[in-house]
Amino acid sequence: MNRFRFSSFMLVAGLLFIYLPMLILVIYSFNASKLVTVWGGWSLKWYVGLLDNTQLMGSVMRSLEIALYTAIAAVALGTLAAFVLTRISHFKGRTLFGGLVTAPLVMPEVITGLSMLLLFVQMQQWFGFPEERGVLTIWVGHVTLCMAYVTVVIRSRLVEMDRSVEEAAMDLGARPMKVFFVITLPLIAPALASGFLLAFTLSLDDLVITAFLSGPGSTTLPQLIFSRVRLGLNPEINALATITVVVVS
Repeated sequence: MNRFRFSSFMLVAGLLFIYLPMLILVIYSFNASKLVTVWGGWSLKWYVGLLDNTQLMGSVMRSLEIALYTAIAAVALGTLAAFVLTRISHFKGRTLFGGLVTAPLVMPEVITGLSMLLLFVQMQQWFGFPEERGVLTIWVGHVTLCMAYVTVVIRSRLVEMDRSVEEAAMDLGARPMKVFFVITLPLIAPALASGFLLAFTLSLDDLVITAFLSGPGSTTLPQLIFSRVRLGLNPEINALATITVVVVS
């Protein structure tokens, strides 16, 4: 009985630790005061003010755009990598390839961002591309990071999948490409969706790699929030965070 009470207490305490700050954030998004931590009554003016804050809304749209393109590219490349690692059992450099694909999972983002920054600087000196750091370089960095996560998710689904259905279809005369689109793709669709959402979230939330690869005019939402923390947050950030929580919920 004591063990049950203790476990129940830890469960409730853990849930409160996670969700209570979110609840406080939602409440203070309706705060009429300009001070984030001082309650001044109920008001919706910060939600209305979001539409007039062009800098904040611009960073939001830029982050969503980068996250969408990152998720699409990461799913495409991650699916190809997962198929190579699961369906091609023997080829030279397989171990090296698997290690390179999953390296961003264990590599500190500071190292990844710095190395990619040096790469882009060297490419600019040699080839003149990219001309400047911006949305394109951020996108490449995010795809490099997110592809590793997507590969792991899809690879685990391919390993568990029963290949007898694919073999039966090929025995009946179906070509490999048709087998993939008609049989394999629907079976791994949940993994593709999970990988897409995971890549989208990681890209939308990333700050470290973005800080290394961004340039003038390419500020994302995490960068904007981080820069404003040192000067004091605007209650409009609480309103934006509340909208994000509601959409995710």
